[in-house]
Amino acid sequence: MKNARYLLLPLAFALLQSCAANLSYSGSPFKKSMESITADELKTHLYIVAADDMEGRDTGSEGQKKAGRYLIEQYQKMGVSHPKSMTSYYQTVPSEAMKGRRGNLPQSENILAFVEGSEKPEEIIVVSAHYDHVGMKNGEVYNGADDDGSGTVALLEMAEAFQLAKKSGHGPKRSILFLHVTGEEHGLLGSKYYADNPIFPMANTVADLNIDMIGRCDAENCGKEYVYVIGSEMLSTDLKKISEQANKETVNLELNYKYDDPNDKDRLYYRSDHYNFAKNGVPVIFYFDGIHEDYHKPTDTPDKIDYKALQKRTQLVFATAWELANRKDRIVVDKK
Repeated sequence: MKNARYLLLPLAFALLQSCAANLSYSGSPFKKSMESITADELKTHLYIVAADDMEGRDTGSEGQKKAGRYLIEQYQKMGVSHPKSMTSYYQTVPSEAMKGRRGNLPQSENILAFVEGSEKPEEIIVVSAHYDHVGMKNGEVYNGADDDGSGTVALLEMAEAFQLAKKSGHGPKRSILFLHVTGEEHGLLGSKYYADNPIFPMANTVADLNIDMIGRCDAENCGKEYVYVIGSEMLSTDLKKISEQANKETVNLELNYKYDDPNDKDRLYYRSDHYNFAKNGVPVIFYFDGIHEDYHKPTDTPDKIDYKALQKRTQLVFATAWELANRKDRIVVDKK
């Protein structure tokens, strides 16, 4: 009997570990924070970010800068500042770094907001989205509500949720960087500049959770509660497991891996800002709703967004970031 008892010890330890892994989703601080991410607040922000007077947020334009000022105002209201090493929320991207596939562009800015970790502040979780779009053509505004107004406002809501947890004494153990990048529409220029000139070393960057279009559905999936998840196990098997567990414990969406292949004909793994982190060895997830009928058209407007879907997808990213920030061990990069 004595030997049998000792044989059971590893099993008991494994069960304890399993329970511990789920504790971060069961506590009231997490629940209260996640519930602060609401469809109504996402809608309020998006109707402003994707309004006609933003003139389509063309890269480097006054419309984009106006949208950026709105983002900063919201961070200031919620008490979320920029990284301490910066004098403002802006990381200037000089004109020489803004030479895109559609020609030379003016100087622009990435916008960085930061919630410092309580125990391992030097380890950084990046949550990213691009806040530029394609501007105006022939007098028509291309509002870019889904692309990528949806990701832009998702960052605002997640920052507020983490700040709410911090104010209650349950802030993240690792730091969270909310990174709004410029120049995505012209070749991932803002994220490339950040990757080449990181505010925090890439070696200290645990993961990048990148959001680019999460407010609509594509023809294959309308009527389903889903999200495309791309790249989650390209560099870390831990990250995919965490993503799936976070989903199971919270919103329980269908995680669609259709595009989760570097050799997919649409090459989506290479087409948004996460890729500039992945090619520097940082594990990534790219969240995406698919190519719909209003992609890159003036009809990508805020009234067509499914705000409940946007809420649930934002909550999923938040839950994943929460686990990455609060788990005991940093995820392991075990793939090339």
